[in-house]
Amino acid sequence: MEQKNKIEVNPTFKPSFFENVGIKIFRMVNGLIPWHKLPRFLGAINLGVLRIELRAYNLHDGYSNAAPQGTIISDPIEDERYLHARNSDGKFNSLQLPRMGCSGIRFGRNFPRQYTPRPTEEELWTPNPRMISEKFMKRKDDGGFIPATTLNLLAAAWIQFQTHDWFNHERSDTNFDIPLPAGDTWPHGKMLLHHSRPDATLDNSDATCPGYRNTNTSWWDGSQIYGSEEAVTNALRGKHPDGKLELTPDENGKPVFIPRDAEGNIRTGFADNWWVGMEILHTLFALEHNAICDKLQEAYPQWSGDQIFDKARLINCALMAKIHTVEWTPAILAHPALQIAMSANWWGLVGERLTKLLGRISKTSEAISGIPGSGVDHYGIPFSLTEEFVSVYRMHSLIPDAIAFFGVNEEGRHLSTVPVEQTLLANSRQLFSKSGGGLSFTDAFYSFGINYPGAITNFNYPNFLRNLSISDGQSKDMGTVDILRDRERGVPRYCQFRRLLRLPAPKTFEELTGGNKILATELSDAYNGNIELVDALVGSHSEPLPKGFGFSETAFRVFILMASRRLKSDRFIAGQWNEDTYTKEGFRWVQNSGMKDVLGRHFPELKPVLSRSKNVFAPWDMLKESKKYTGVETTVPQK
Repeated sequence: MEQKNKIEVNPTFKPSFFENVGIKIFRMVNGLIPWHKLPRFLGAINLGVLRIELRAYNLHDGYSNAAPQGTIISDPIEDERYLHARNSDGKFNSLQLPRMGCSGIRFGRNFPRQYTPRPTEEELWTPNPRMISEKFMKRKDDGGFIPATTLNLLAAAWIQFQTHDWFNHERSDTNFDIPLPAGDTWPHGKMLLHHSRPDATLDNSDATCPGYRNTNTSWWDGSQIYGSEEAVTNALRGKHPDGKLELTPDENGKPVFIPRDAEGNIRTGFADNWWVGMEILHTLFALEHNAICDKLQEAYPQWSGDQIFDKARLINCALMAKIHTVEWTPAILAHPALQIAMSANWWGLVGERLTKLLGRISKTSEAISGIPGSGVDHYGIPFSLTEEFVSVYRMHSLIPDAIAFFGVNEEGRHLSTVPVEQTLLANSRQLFSKSGGGLSFTDAFYSFGINYPGAITNFNYPNFLRNLSISDGQSKDMGTVDILRDRERGVPRYCQFRRLLRLPAPKTFEELTGGNKILATELSDAYNGNIELVDALVGSHSEPLPKGFGFSETAFRVFILMASRRLKSDRFIAGQWNEDTYTKEGFRWVQNSGMKDVLGRHFPELKPVLSRSKNVFAPWDMLKESKKYTGVETTVPQK
């Protein structure tokens, strides 16, 4: 592969004079001191300036300038309901660009399309992706699990729950027949993987840089629960006249379970890759939706079921966005400057207390008063999620091999340890039956709160994900899939990825690994001594991390850009952020609730342990009997 050192990217929007001054100052500062080594508050300011620079250089449309039909088709609102409510297809979030961000629209890019071309056959298979998976993904058979000890398993389940809301590529009917290296031990003979389906060619440039369509909506609209089509949403509501989602009753007649059809298929907005982690979070936020409906029914008894549903969905989605912004992110990126920056994303630098007391101090400044209510801005590029955003959320190593379950009403006594692969698909419900152990949702959430996930690093993919049977009847190695998907979709290799983010690219393998000579040698051997061939995922897993970070600085650059973009482009968050849109009761519900409140509302037995735990996505305080547990086959901290 040819080395690509010359990068030319024109800004897609023009920062202000003072913003440009800030960019130039911090470029000079960061040449000597990276942002994460600056004093806490100065580091947070540095991040704000960095985000402006990323907005200028790293937002690019998935459509060429000559063929932007996908985002500007005129699609007039026929039902004025969607002036004030989310449409499940994602349409009408922007009234000027009604199909922007809706299902069926292409993924965008964080890099100009000329730097993300379709790979040649040689580029696609060099080096062999299965070989890379075998060398750098596989957990060692004896004690190979590497825990992320600052997080809990709920954090791992949460991010999958969120990504199911954000993206899903269309699948082609044709397959890759992945070549296996000599001597490979793959037990199934062949490894087939469907191609991503390219969008129709709208411009000549699509032949060299195909676009791929998102079957989900790109908005933060809870589509994993509500669906990405209005017909699906209506079916999930069942026959409830009060705006609630349909739930299946437990043995006591209380509606708590996500429904299944006669064939056992899970009836929710997005049910792919289902396991017990998805079971508990889909259940939790379906219950939250229904609780919000009860609150609205009480306040507005004259409202129709559609009115109640629409407001409850808005409230529930905003609450999930807030939890992700101010709770999950500071847990996985536990750096002092990030604590300030992510809180400021929602509350502004004036902070939560003053914002709740006085409302927005500044009408338009997201820095002073936060993104919600600051006004919609797409920074010159129609909103979409990007292929590179999908790439940096490849976090399969978060999943452990097994989960230890404990009983809350028994002072945290150990009940069972279950391999994760035995909780997949229909088996996720079995744990909650009498024959499957009689686990309660309270027990499950507590157990997720004290189990560790895996660290996002090399040599840490769970082995069952490297021999996973999925819905098409074929078995896959997800490590191989992750490598191949990035190559197929034109995601640049690691060094080029960094250059396009205006980060220095390492010149040697030892520089890449921060001095880890053993890993540097292994990488050099696998990539034939050519550092330009290192895949973005492998390079990100190999680089040293800033203090407190759960994933790489390289991936973080895409994250800091796109995390705020999802909020800033959404008219229901950055725009119509007020009591008129959400109701007085709904607006307070969002502003005064966090993940602890949601869990305590539906599973009050968790309140005592939650009160002693600072962040819901960090390891919880243990109950008495859990502290005595000494099992070595699980991911629970040993006492």
